[in-house]
Amino acid sequence: MATLTYVYADSTAVLGPLATYAEPHCYDLCAEHAERLTAPRGWDVVRLAGDTGPLRRSSDDLEALANAVREAARPQERTPRQGPSPEGESGRRGHLRVLRSPES
Repeated sequence: MATLTYVYADSTAVLGPLATYAEPHCYDLCAEHAERLTAPRGWDVVRLAGDTGPLRRSSDDLEALANAVREAARPQERTPRQGPSPEGESGRRGHLRVLRSPES
């Protein structure tokens, strides 16, 4: 398995190890198609060496994943706001804020 990425500015097709996350304009290929890949006339194909063996997971990987899930599920502590709130602002959550409509 391999991931194919095009670098249009350099007229290059890059074939490398299977990507660990989805990217736009990247294509995962089976071993047979990765081996037979050709590029359009005038383009170069760069084949990056990668580990072609099966993916082996260790107990450390599983423990790291479990710790990340626990951390994400932990309730966030609220910190007190610094200084007075701007005129008309009634609350703030993260990078968003709630504004009261002006009284007419």
